[in-house]
Amino acid sequence: MSNVNKHMYSYFFIIPAAIIYTVFFLAPTVMSFFFSLTRWTLIDWEFIGLENFKQFFSEPSLMIGFKNTLFYAFSTMSLKVIIGLLLAVFLCSKIRNKNLLRSVVFFPALLSTIAVGVVFNAMMNPTIGIINKGLALIGITGPDWLGDANIALFSVVLVDVWKGVGIATVIFIAGIMAIPAEYYEAHKIDGGNSFQEFLHITLPLSRPALNTVIILALIGGMRTFDLVWAMTGGGPGFSTDLLASIIYKQYAGGFYGLATAGNVLLFLFVGLIAFPIFKLLNRKEVDL
Repeated sequence: MSNVNKHMYSYFFIIPAAIIYTVFFLAPTVMSFFFSLTRWTLIDWEFIGLENFKQFFSEPSLMIGFKNTLFYAFSTMSLKVIIGLLLAVFLCSKIRNKNLLRSVVFFPALLSTIAVGVVFNAMMNPTIGIINKGLALIGITGPDWLGDANIALFSVVLVDVWKGVGIATVIFIAGIMAIPAEYYEAHKIDGGNSFQEFLHITLPLSRPALNTVIILALIGGMRTFDLVWAMTGGGPGFSTDLLASIIYKQYAGGFYGLATAGNVLLFLFVGLIAFPIFKLLNRKEVDL
């Protein structure tokens, strides 16, 4: 087979993936940028320039949505990193029933997000919810977890962390198990304790796993919609509204061009935050 034929043959493996990528990602993305500049319906459209963006920025809930999205993304990411790393270290230690405990930690990640939201909405009910009933047994009056504007968003954050920390833990476990055992053996010979082992070996050498968890959790947090909508619908008021839920409300109201502009802003918002963090983290990776 000639070099030319070999070169063409390799493209037969690339073309199917390229077609799928173009049809399901590239084309919709380009169309979204175009239709964000229009007032459109399912059967007609009218070019209006940047009017949708001007109107979207004039929405009173927009700044609340930006603030809530940043808080939600960075708080869920931080908690998943901290809890996931601690769980991974524990589950990589010499304990009994290690595989069973790993399965238990990962199990919430397998559940439907909508189902989790509905169940926790019932559990966090201030009068008949199981959480407040449990607190009442020990003499504590539980708050209105989802009805109090001051704590509603943090309540959703905790549920998100409970559901997603299993994935972070599995990634950290993979990162820790990839560290050569010789490093730990040498550290024990030098007389180091467990904390020093974690600080000087586990933490720096599991940096690729740490970077992966940070980026995935951060992007996931900024794009979250289903859990928030299932638990609070963005309420009370705008206290738990994220950018994604604001965009959904515009779609539901029939403002398709305005909602498309919001999606473009969300796309740019995620990219402008995640990409610099990704570059910074990769620059600091430690090679084994």
